[in-house]
Amino acid sequence: MAVLKAAKRKRLAKGSFAIPSKAPGSGSYPINDISHAKNALARSSGKPEEATVKRAVYRKYPSLRKSGGK
Repeated sequence: MAVLKAAKRKRLAKGSFAIPSKAPGSGSYPINDISHAKNALARSSGKPEEATVKRAVYRKYPSLRKSGGK
């Protein structure tokens, strides 16, 4: 996974987070690239925010959606 340093994270758009916050450059579960999106899916598994993270990730990266239960 690519390293996301604090300075770069602060410059990310609101849409680069699965759970954005009102403050610019902050939020939970960065999904700025596919490796971070996969990590967000893994880290949110079993947590209350899992459905929200999945929706955001699959909207941005439809290729990550598993088809047919595979």
